[in-house]
Amino acid sequence: MIPRRKKRLTWVISLIAGVAVAVSLILYALNQNIDLFYTPSEVLAGKGKDLTRPQVGQRIRVGGMVVEDSVRRDPQTLQVHFRVTDTGPEMTVLYTGILPDLFREGQGIVAQGILIEPDVLQATEVLAKHDEEYMPPELAEAMKGIKHVNPNAPDAYSEPAGDGDKQ
Repeated sequence: MIPRRKKRLTWVISLIAGVAVAVSLILYALNQNIDLFYTPSEVLAGKGKDLTRPQVGQRIRVGGMVVEDSVRRDPQTLQVHFRVTDTGPEMTVLYTGILPDLFREGQGIVAQGILIEPDVLQATEVLAKHDEEYMPPELAEAMKGIKHVNPNAPDAYSEPAGDGDKQ
C-alpha cells in the first residue's frame, strides 16, 4: 500500500474510533439522567412486553390518582406520605416538603424520586395536575367506564333518529 493511503486510512480509522467513543460516553451520561415514567400498576407488575420492573434505588416518575383518606402528615415536620393508584394496585409515596396548592385526595399527581422499596417511592418532587377533567382515553375507560368519542367522526354529534321535535 502507498504510504500516503496508509496515512489517510489511519486518520479515518482514528476519526471513526474517536466519534464512537464520544457517542458512547454521551449515551452513558444521558442514561444516568433519564427518569422513566410508570404508573403504580406498571411499577408493581412490570412494564412493557418484557415486563421489566424498576429496580430499588432507581430514579423514576410515578403518576396516578391520590387515594381517598390516604394522606398522612407529620405534625412536627413537613413529612407527608400518601398512596397513589391508577386502575389496580396502590403505591406509597413519601415526601418531605411543601405540597403544591392543587394537591388533594382524588387528584392526579406525578411524583419523581427514588424507589426505596418495590412499592414505596421517596419523592423529591410532587407535581399536581391542574386539569382534573382531561384523562387519557384508555385510563378514563378503565377507571370511570367513559368511552372516548372521536370528534372527527361524521356522526359523532348527531342526534339519534326519532328524537326530533316532540311537543
